[in-house]
Amino acid sequence: MQATAIQTTAAILFALALIHTFAAKWFETLAHRHPRHAGLFHILGEVEVVFGLWAFVLVVAMALLGSGKEALDYAESRHYTEPLFVFVVMVVAASRPVLELVQGLLSAIARALPLPTPLVLTWLGLALVPLLGSLITEPAAMTLAALILAPLVFRQGPPEWLKYAALGVLFVNVSIGGTLTSYAAPPVLMVAAAWQWDSSFMASTFGWRAAVAVLVNATVMVFCLRKHLLAAQAPSRRPAHAVPLVVSLIHLGFLAAVVVFAHHPVVFIGLFLFFIGYTQAYERFQNPLILKEGLLVGFFLAGLVVLGGMQQWWLQPIVSSLAPTALFFGALGLTAITDNAALTYLGSLIQGISPQSQYMLVAGAVAGGGLTVIANAPNPAGVALLRRGFNDESISALGLLAGAAAPTVVAAVMFLV
Repeated sequence: MQATAIQTTAAILFALALIHTFAAKWFETLAHRHPRHAGLFHILGEVEVVFGLWAFVLVVAMALLGSGKEALDYAESRHYTEPLFVFVVMVVAASRPVLELVQGLLSAIARALPLPTPLVLTWLGLALVPLLGSLITEPAAMTLAALILAPLVFRQGPPEWLKYAALGVLFVNVSIGGTLTSYAAPPVLMVAAAWQWDSSFMASTFGWRAAVAVLVNATVMVFCLRKHLLAAQAPSRRPAHAVPLVVSLIHLGFLAAVVVFAHHPVVFIGLFLFFIGYTQAYERFQNPLILKEGLLVGFFLAGLVVLGGMQQWWLQPIVSSLAPTALFFGALGLTAITDNAALTYLGSLIQGISPQSQYMLVAGAVAGGGLTVIANAPNPAGVALLRRGFNDESISALGLLAGAAAPTVVAAVMFLV
């Protein structure tokens, strides 16, 4: 397919953004070696900044190659509902009343089992919470799981390679754990209406396979971490003001309403503003909201929307030309270099695609959703919340790729059964 100058430029910038993503940890190293320019290197080393930065370069390039109006029209034609939703659901799900309620429930389960509490809590964080993503959406599950696992796994003590392995398991499990319903996983949501996939179909076709893979991945990871987990302390803070149950339920109500209206930004942004007001009114029951982390993740995803929107000219011919089995592995591989929701959306545009190819496309897209930061929309949220537990407070893209390899194979095997 003949590409225009703008399309070619967009593909080059997308490739540069991918290279920048893999080089982010290198910029953090430069920041420590050259403190005079540490500010610039820290900005370039922020994974969440990468795609927003290169999206800005793309808009400027479009203005130079075409016109300013054309560039603005393109930027304004993109749909930013997903970045806005991920920002809002991250902040609400990470609020102290929600987090303490979830931690309390998980701790009660852990105490009821005849196993060390840190082991059970880690297993629940890697297995149960990602599966709950099918109800509360994957971004909310990622946020809760990351905050629960941070003091147990992503801290000083465990070796770096084990932390990357745990991060890979978390990302893969969240990506496949949202497939029990038709609305929680972004790549499923892109095709559910077009292909008439309801939650019953998802649970019977994808869900049980995903659940088995999640349980296997989590169990193996906890076994590998057992020595370090036994040395960890289960989170047990006694805040000055205990959170009343009614406050936690109100926060859960806000979270539920945001999830219900996930496709209506006018509504969930309005709910979020009410939520901000409520947290200010009852500040004694709150911790600082993770607004900075949420905004950075939203910026990353918005940049991916802008850059990814110009890649259809070369991606769609690849997707449409593959046989079902090849499509599975092609989707799994392509997901590592582009958002899996964008990939399945392109598949939904193919006329006459067979049911087998539909299944293989989505299965490959969700199975590969943990390989890179950009592979699945909730991944940047996990990076933003967990990177302080890694050396230089930065997560290596190659380290994540290596850590996610084994759990990705488990997921792929289950989906191919």
